[in-house]
Amino acid sequence: MAYDEFLTERIRQKFRELNIAFEDKKMMGGICFLVNDKMCVGVVREMMMARIDPERTCEAFSRKGCHEMDFTHRPMKGFIFIDPEGIDRDQDLDYFIRLALDYNPRAKSSRKQTR
Repeated sequence: MAYDEFLTERIRQKFRELNIAFEDKKMMGGICFLVNDKMCVGVVREMMMARIDPERTCEAFSRKGCHEMDFTHRPMKGFIFIDPEGIDRDQDLDYFIRLALDYNPRAKSSRKQTR
């Protein structure tokens, strides 16, 4: 499944501008950006995915193009999708990236521990 390369590059550029250390990985049919070894944002088809504080989802849903992430037909708490019209402008993309970065230090890592 293809994902929006232009949006992917916009996110990479924003992380570089903010001096955020990140890793990108192809997964879930798209690409995910990991910060501190935790999923932060990603691109699935033409949509942006963001992992945010579950307490701030209502705030995020009030923005144009933002809705529940229902990748598996079951909403995932703390994960949102943003349609292209919700991130066309740089300040809108910045808003969602900052929302995800604000939550990242408190997010639980899903990386499996090696023994």
